[in-house]
Amino acid sequence: MPGAEEQPQPMNVGVLMFIPYRAMENRIFAALVAAGFDDFTLAQARLVQRLGPDGTRLTELAEAAQVTKQTASHLVDQLEKTGYVRRTPDPSDGRARLIRAAERGLAAKRIADPVAAEVEAEWRAHLGERLYGQLREGLTRLREITDPYA
Repeated sequence: MPGAEEQPQPMNVGVLMFIPYRAMENRIFAALVAAGFDDFTLAQARLVQRLGPDGTRLTELAEAAQVTKQTASHLVDQLEKTGYVRRTPDPSDGRARLIRAAERGLAAKRIADPVAAEVEAEWRAHLGERLYGQLREGLTRLREITDPYA
């Protein structure tokens, strides 16, 4: 119909999931900067998020972050220089190295974790227990088909 205004299309679910993720990430990043952790980039922070509690091999980090091994290595080099991570021998393979959080990385995590919990509490309060529980359950179930590292 000429002259009729087009109705905006609803956002796809991927974008709808990304918006709150980015809002949480921004809050955490701001808290870290305010606490003096201002010597890392968003790309480095996203790589550190993928570190396992017992360390992670560089190739696994690169895959999980969807970057090349060379990019991951460069980011880890930078993070190691600033004291956020350290490379240690992999006990299961003497030739391999694990990337682990170093003391500065653990100190940053002690700032970031409560902020993430605060954001989640705000979301829970906004959505209500039932809807928040459904959201968590749905996203957890989606990991089964979307997260090869789960």
